[in-house]
Amino acid sequence: MTLSRRGFLAAVASGVVLGACSDDGNGGRADREPIRRPTTTGPLPRIEGMPFTLGVASGDPRPDSVILWTRLAPEPTAGGGMPDADIPVVWEVATDDRFRSLAAAGVATASPAMAHSVHVDASGLDPARDYWYRFRAGDAESPVGRTRTTPAEDASPERLRFAFASCQNWQDGFWTPYRHLAEEDLDLVVFLGDYIYESAVNPTAARQHDGPELFDLAQYRNRYGLYKGDAGLQAVHAAAPWLVTWDDHEVDNNYADDLHEDGDPPEAFLKRRADAYRAWYEHTPVRLEPPSGPDLEMYRRVGFGDLATFHMLDERQYRSDQPCNSPIDAGPACAELDERERTMLGERQERWLLDGLARPAATWDVLANSVILAQVPIPLGEQEFFNFDQWDGYPPARRRLLDRLAERDGGNAVVITGDIHASGATDLLADFDDERSKVVGSELIGTSVSSEFDEALIEVFATAAEAAPWVTYYEARQRGYVRCEMTAEEMRADFRHVETTATRRSPIATVSSWAVEAGRPGLQEA
Repeated sequence: MTLSRRGFLAAVASGVVLGACSDDGNGGRADREPIRRPTTTGPLPRIEGMPFTLGVASGDPRPDSVILWTRLAPEPTAGGGMPDADIPVVWEVATDDRFRSLAAAGVATASPAMAHSVHVDASGLDPARDYWYRFRAGDAESPVGRTRTTPAEDASPERLRFAFASCQNWQDGFWTPYRHLAEEDLDLVVFLGDYIYESAVNPTAARQHDGPELFDLAQYRNRYGLYKGDAGLQAVHAAAPWLVTWDDHEVDNNYADDLHEDGDPPEAFLKRRADAYRAWYEHTPVRLEPPSGPDLEMYRRVGFGDLATFHMLDERQYRSDQPCNSPIDAGPACAELDERERTMLGERQERWLLDGLARPAATWDVLANSVILAQVPIPLGEQEFFNFDQWDGYPPARRRLLDRLAERDGGNAVVITGDIHASGATDLLADFDDERSKVVGSELIGTSVSSEFDEALIEVFATAAEAAPWVTYYEARQRGYVRCEMTAEEMRADFRHVETTATRRSPIATVSSWAVEAGRPGLQEA
């Protein structure tokens, strides 16, 4: 029996593996030559154990292609467990979940240099269509994933459904929200950073990291092996294509460019950053060239017809150091805050973003943003404190971005944000120092998948939210994700929270909903 799309999502969420060999097809296109099922020749190095322990994933879709990912790793937390040899990996893309009609197929190479990971750019596909994909290495076959291409650039899709999530600390709880996210009917999943955490073992955690704090490539690879072994995470990856950016914990807490939180020499930290970026690439379905050192230009755009453009931002690699010489990257304002040359994005990325926003190509511009953009002063006694790791530490850079949003003609800007482990919604003002200035966009802040908000600070931040009239929603005790739907007329965001992450299963509910009307910046409760 061929599953429906929703039936497939339910099967993936429950761990069912689909797919069987069948007759070849031509992917539903009469003008195509039939796609032949690929094979490999010659003896393969012996692989001890099941190689597809980390599942499959897809990402960075286009109208005619999508990136497919897997990694061969029978022992994912112990170096991978693979022989020191190249392994041919067969990949197939089909228009049906039983693979009776192939749309694309080929053989990729999983090499030891890339931890036996595979990135396939599956091309020649049709726009706005569901596809199913799988891999094979020797006699071992991967789980099946579902992906979807984006609409043609000049298409006018009726709607876009996506969700965004961030901050999945293994040691803070189970990834309970993912069991629900895998069952959502989505075109995309956007992940906003902190896919792994680099920290050492917490002896009091319910489930613990597999070693000390991460400093080298082998350690980062093993940590990804731990995280990507989670069944809930695998189910969400297998259910929809992802757009991924990073934040700090993929490398080190609160790092800025080549500066380490604890003041290590830049040359030593850049070696660590190179290893971290390499491991991130090896485990992420992104349309990028592999990094060969401490630099990786990962900011990029992904379009969804004339409905939406996603601007995937990098807010770590090029930023200035956090200001005001604070050991905790927070405190009262200082003169350094207003230095014009201070940057969050770096000169080149900032110009790329501002140029892209000047000429809207779609109804909605979605900025995939790691740390809070809105100004959120924290009243403490007679003083106002600021979180310098957020855009509050970079006022000139924020002003340049808000100026661009204020001056452009047309388009609707929505910023989606992670990092803070709390849910929130806020309008973006042209000038946060003038409460009467016009609203130029909206920011939706998603809580974490599992990472906890410091209990001692929950009420402090609640007071900050109440004191900022542009903040319309705040909640810091619950974990989950944000589900969004866009049409040419409106964007709606549903904040979806589970009751607990102390157990693998917990009910989920929509606890708050907000909408933005196209052409009328500003959030309205839905």
